Amino acid sequence: MITRIVKLEFQTESIDAFVEIFHANKEKILLFDGCHEVTLLQDVNDPRIFFTYSKWDNEAALNAYRSSSFFGEVWPRTKRLLKSQPIAWSTKVSE
Repeated sequence: MITRIVKLEFQTESIDAFVEIFHANKEKILLFDGCHEVTLLQDVNDPRIFFTYSKWDNEAALNAYRSSSFFGEVWPRTKRLLKSQPIAWSTKVSE
């Protein structure tokens, strides 16, 4: 199991549009094979900063999602709203 964490910083005027995109698509993301959880977190001190937190069976499942036509439609709409480049980490529980 891996956890994908993506930090996103938005233009202030784009926050509502991003939140709408996320909630409109969350359930569709959860339908992808290997996806177990999708959560949206917002920084308590800077409302322009969000983190997406998702759990996947493995990197192959995550990459299948990232290569999908669905991602190809949703990501460009999200990317237009960003103030800075996203930062992403794929993590696992340390043993």
